[in-house]
Amino acid sequence: MKLKLLFFASLREALDTGQESVEVPAGVSTTGDLQSWLAARGGAWAEALAPGRAVRVAVDQSLGGPDTALHDGAEVAFFPPVTGG
Repeated sequence: MKLKLLFFASLREALDTGQESVEVPAGVSTTGDLQSWLAARGGAWAEALAPGRAVRVAVDQSLGGPDTALHDGAEVAFFPPVTGG
């Protein structure tokens, strides 16, 4: 499954990227799975996306939670709970 990932505010700064396209393995089917898979990259990824960190997620511009299902071609955005405007 191919996804477009977007990172905003402090996450963008910590990960040194605002967006990327990824091909995820078959076991990644929810946003929680995706966050864990990305954190497994280690380094800044592990720190920024660690379990228990305050990170919000949206799929196709609709807020979701860790159980939100993913689909091929989805746009998944990660951002801190409070962002400036």
